[in-house]
Amino acid sequence: MSEKKRVGIWVRVSTDRQVEGDSPEHHENRARHYAELKDGWTVVELYRLDSMSGKSVWEYPETKRMLRDVKSGHINALIFSRLARLARNTKELLEFADIFKAHNADLISLAENLDTSTHGGKFFYTLIAAQAEWERSEIVDRVKASVAPRARMGKPLGGAATYGYKWVNKELVIDPTEAPVRKLLYELFVKHQRKKVTAKALNDLGYRTRNGSLFSDTTIGRLLRDSTAKGQRVANYTQTKEKSKNWVLKPKEEWIIVPCPAVVSTELWDQCNAILDAQERKRPPGPKPVHLLSGLVKCHCGKTMYVYHKNKIYRCTTCNNRIALADIDEIYEAHLKEYLQGINLNDYLKQHDEQIQEKKALLETTQRECAKLSRQINEWALMRADGELSKETFASLYQPAENQLRQLEKNVPELEAEIDVRTIQMINSDKILTDAKAIYDRWKEVPFEEQRAIVEIVTNQIEIAKDEITINLAHTPKLLNGGNSPHDLTDSYWLLT
Repeated sequence: MSEKKRVGIWVRVSTDRQVEGDSPEHHENRARHYAELKDGWTVVELYRLDSMSGKSVWEYPETKRMLRDVKSGHINALIFSRLARLARNTKELLEFADIFKAHNADLISLAENLDTSTHGGKFFYTLIAAQAEWERSEIVDRVKASVAPRARMGKPLGGAATYGYKWVNKELVIDPTEAPVRKLLYELFVKHQRKKVTAKALNDLGYRTRNGSLFSDTTIGRLLRDSTAKGQRVANYTQTKEKSKNWVLKPKEEWIIVPCPAVVSTELWDQCNAILDAQERKRPPGPKPVHLLSGLVKCHCGKTMYVYHKNKIYRCTTCNNRIALADIDEIYEAHLKEYLQGINLNDYLKQHDEQIQEKKALLETTQRECAKLSRQINEWALMRADGELSKETFASLYQPAENQLRQLEKNVPELEAEIDVRTIQMINSDKILTDAKAIYDRWKEVPFEEQRAIVEIVTNQIEIAKDEITINLAHTPKLLNGGNSPHDLTDSYWLLT
């Protein structure tokens, strides 16, 4: 008479394999029929692992339960459809075999007709396990090989789109609800220059992350650094380590930059990240500048040029490049005059109109969110009145939504007022531009501190080469538009020697 066996059935089928003929139910029924055909075999346990990867099964709760049953003697045999369904990792398969052998239990694989109670079965088990891992490695290699081509085509590689965007038909497009908030995030950071303050400002205005959570300084920092916002999505830049499963960065030469729609201008993104870079360097504040262009004059080799004592000459200590302080000040002031007086009125009006439309989009997003929250609150109130919601559940839903609604409603008139102000600024643009010209007309009378403040606002860098000076004015002056509309203007001057 056959030995009495208390049998467990192991069923693991990945999501992509749950089709007719290979479903969990199919594997379970096959194993049960097999046990019924064996004298003295009784199925006492079923271990189901639906949608679980076979790469490593050791830490799954059902695996731990099954091993406890083996060690306690509750089961002394385990039936599964094939080795690859038990696990694809050779090390884990062999560890299973050792544990079962130590507790006089058997592993039965139906597809391979495997019984580990025999020497031949043990040897065959090792060979089949190695084959399963090889197949898994082949799959991994094929997937890895497809990542870079998909990234170059701009296709999704997994994961949700960054805040402000969404995937539509495998194309990354701007989310009209989130994008205005993403742009506001950058503008607030330029204003406050602190991640925590920016997060608090967004939260106080009633905005939330995609999952409804409050913005944090960590989230602000991640979104500020994400170049997707300026139209450059980075793909194929991370991978997982086999053992730790932690995500790590790939070498930069493997990264793929994919163009995408921009939410903010490159200049605004660069300005925010320059602020972050300066903060992360954590250098102690230096002495106040004593020259108009101190700290802004760079040598073509990349080093900052300083004025040394009595000779009043900007000099690079690395390559000994130099220029007289009086000469560069004169060239800069002439360029600044041309810059202030040469602003095109049509471009200026267009810039203002774009800003107004952006604020209107943010206002519409805010109003839609207000309407959505109001509907939710009314629905919860009706459900509470009908007894569908308990008092406690209603309170947990109502209070956060009510707080967010109040914050958003407070923000609506502020946005409307800002739109009004910008509209009036457009109407009075002729006078504004005239005032801009007047600033330079009295430049010599302006105190040094005010001159320096204007220079810091409008100047990105001044580069001194052997026979050329390049002046890069990075931002439209704040006196024109509040400093929220970056604008590039770069000119080069040839030095006659």
